[in-house]
Amino acid sequence: MKCFRNAILVIACVSIGYAALGQQQSFRASTPEIDNAFVQKQFGPSCSLIGMAPVIADMDGDGVDDAVIPARCTNPMIDQAQFTFRVIDPYYSFFGYGNPKVTLMYSTQEPERRGFVLLMIHGSGPEAWRSTTPKAKFVIVNLPFKDISVKRLAVRKKTVMGVYIEETGGDQLVSVVYFDGKKYKYQPMGSTLE
Repeated sequence: MKCFRNAILVIACVSIGYAALGQQQSFRASTPEIDNAFVQKQFGPSCSLIGMAPVIADMDGDGVDDAVIPARCTNPMIDQAQFTFRVIDPYYSFFGYGNPKVTLMYSTQEPERRGFVLLMIHGSGPEAWRSTTPKAKFVIVNLPFKDISVKRLAVRKKTVMGVYIEETGGDQLVSVVYFDGKKYKYQPMGSTLE
């Protein structure tokens, strides 16, 4: 009789475990993934993914996850008012003039990379970057990236998260884009040792 009760208890535990697993899977399925539909809902129909993996990290230091999404946008200036994001150009700002209305006219030497941008979503609330009303959204233009990663960066006396960029070009430059509390800034880090 004791073995029979233990067998029923094991079956009941296994059944509860499968039910919990099923609930967990349905919860995961209901969270939005970063795909073209998500990007176009947040940034408009002129933006799409380019095949590089997005990165999730707390970019603005508020304790809520943010999304960094490499993408292509054919004309982000048209959609910025409707989709409530800001188009910024920290790359050319570092070199003296970063007004994206002007710097978007500078074309890249590589036509297949034309329109490459970083989409930044600053998350809010428990849904973080998935929120229907995120804290802020940015389209960072004119960054000559071929690969990105997110790591810590020491800025003055504090540590912030930065998007490290392996730049295109023969000199293998590495740079970083980081949020200083008010805006995104670009900073060259030198060349790789390869």
